[in-house]
Amino acid sequence: MPEMPEVETIRRTLTGKVEGRKITRIEIGLPRLVKWPTAHEFQALITDRTVVTLQRRGKYLLFYLDNDYVLVIHLRMTGRLYYVNPGTTYDRFTHLIFTFDNGDLLLYADTRTLGTLYLLPQAELWRISGLVSMGPEPLSAEFTLDYLINMLSKRKAAIKSILLNQHLIGGLGNIYVDEALAIAGIDPERVANSLNATEAQYLYQAVNQVIADGIAHGGTTFRDYRDGAGQSGSHQYHLNVYGRTNEPCHRCGTAISRKEVAGRGTHYCPNCQK
Repeated sequence: MPEMPEVETIRRTLTGKVEGRKITRIEIGLPRLVKWPTAHEFQALITDRTVVTLQRRGKYLLFYLDNDYVLVIHLRMTGRLYYVNPGTTYDRFTHLIFTFDNGDLLLYADTRTLGTLYLLPQAELWRISGLVSMGPEPLSAEFTLDYLINMLSKRKAAIKSILLNQHLIGGLGNIYVDEALAIAGIDPERVANSLNATEAQYLYQAVNQVIADGIAHGGTTFRDYRDGAGQSGSHQYHLNVYGRTNEPCHRCGTAISRKEVAGRGTHYCPNCQK
């Protein structure tokens, strides 16, 4: 958390504010968050550079700069990235402060300090293994039903484990995997290659649906997540199973259960997802 819909929401709320703006100063309060290059080199390379475009790949934000470098930010569990006006107060978990030529600030805050930042030439993005090895994303032209059917047919692991694998499908995390499986009516422990073509089609539609809905609702906020303007999302009010242990299933009324699957807390309806 945040997952693909949350990161996409952050991108959308920041794009109009940061594109075309020059970074005139950066303060780094916690140098270990910068994974490449050194914090000192990071400051030197990014100062007085202009953000040309802001893109996203999976859960990564990519700020393309006018010197052919890319600032890559992965928020991990508790990272927050938001834009504020001069004089805005910020909390003790704010570890990087980017100042723009209009005086506004882009703040990076992180309670558990698990996030990562990189500044690399465009030709060297391969250094970030999780970025270059990522599978096709939901809602993309590459993520087709044929791709999903073929990919599942080769794998004997639990379907939840497969959906969480970023090498196979980019951007999915625990919340949206649980939601997709609930909508498709598939048990999270079901062996992936046991799904028939019809079930795979239900799953394909469900994956795209939960991602689209998450983006439409501005993401899911339980604790830390905020968008680029510092606002909470509202998708938590539309969830079918995630975080609803012992509450009635919206479809059949059975109490939602929770168990460990693929090392993750997993929410499901024991009646609808047999």
